[in-house]
Amino acid sequence: MPHPTLTRADVDAIQATLDGIRREVVADLGERDARYIRGVVRVARLGAAGGRALLMFGIGPVTWVLGVGALATAKILENMEIGHNVMHGQYDWMNDPTLSSQTYEWDNVCDADQWRHYHNIVHHTFTNVLGKDRDFGYGFLRLEDAQPWRPLHLVQPALTVVLGALFQWGVGMHDLELVDPPPDRDLRTLATKFRPFLSKAARQLWKDYVLFPALALANAPRVFAGNLTANLLRNVWTHVVIFCGHFPDGVQTFDEAELVHETRGDWYVRQLTGSANIDGGPLFHLLSGNLSHQIEHHLFPDLPAHRYAEIAPRVRALSARYGLPYATGGLLAQYASVFRRIVRGSLPPLPAVV
Repeated sequence: MPHPTLTRADVDAIQATLDGIRREVVADLGERDARYIRGVVRVARLGAAGGRALLMFGIGPVTWVLGVGALATAKILENMEIGHNVMHGQYDWMNDPTLSSQTYEWDNVCDADQWRHYHNIVHHTFTNVLGKDRDFGYGFLRLEDAQPWRPLHLVQPALTVVLGALFQWGVGMHDLELVDPPPDRDLRTLATKFRPFLSKAARQLWKDYVLFPALALANAPRVFAGNLTANLLRNVWTHVVIFCGHFPDGVQTFDEAELVHETRGDWYVRQLTGSANIDGGPLFHLLSGNLSHQIEHHLFPDLPAHRYAEIAPRVRALSARYGLPYATGGLLAQYASVFRRIVRGSLPPLPAVV
């Protein structure tokens, strides 16, 4: 049972309610959703084109700042609201080859096929199951007392800051399992995984730090610095949103033994109690890829994310009805909670009192 206060009848009722919400949304999908995602794609493309133009042809610091802002916003939209959500299959029903979950390739160093494996299959199946979900701590962060402490954990607050600045690289290398690799992994398997990552990373580095600076001629240093800054801003923003959805205080973890005989209702309860939301307005939700509704995303990962705001009040009411936590809060409060948890986990456990 995923929560001690629930009976089997409660879990079955929660499953029926959430299955019903899902059916309602699926039945209602249509032109409104198609217009929405195509509109976001247009905005992201125009933002990227405008930002790059300002960086390449602008003069002075004002146009540089505007160019970086436009390009960073476009990269955030492309990664969060478009790439992440498209690759979840949220728009496969449109039968649009440019929005296909199986062929979409996004604008960062992470190979899409590797992401689809470790995120869609592993993370969303084993959400917050210690030892199974590598997204919980990314293989090197200690966030729970149940996780063994190692001296390396002393520097995990500093490593978190570095990861935030280089987040696309952390995401890109995640499936390589370089930290705490599986014991049966051999060099041939590692090389097989490395090839697509290196290929994708090389294309991204070429585009942002060779091709576009070269096209700018005398403005090459300006474009190089602008692209670097836009990627940094996108990385930090994505890191903050993702961490706030997964690691604040109150987010629960689970033991692999709890998955034995797990029903869909049990899985729903695990998502409800193992995720957190971030409060905000429509623009904030858009820029977060609607992952500010991480609870609803974990419940319904393949429903269009812009629908989560409509679903959230019903999910929150369901949680209250059965006495389940619905973790949510402002961005600063949630991230402060995350960082406190990271600091606590960095310290060695106190010796047991006899």
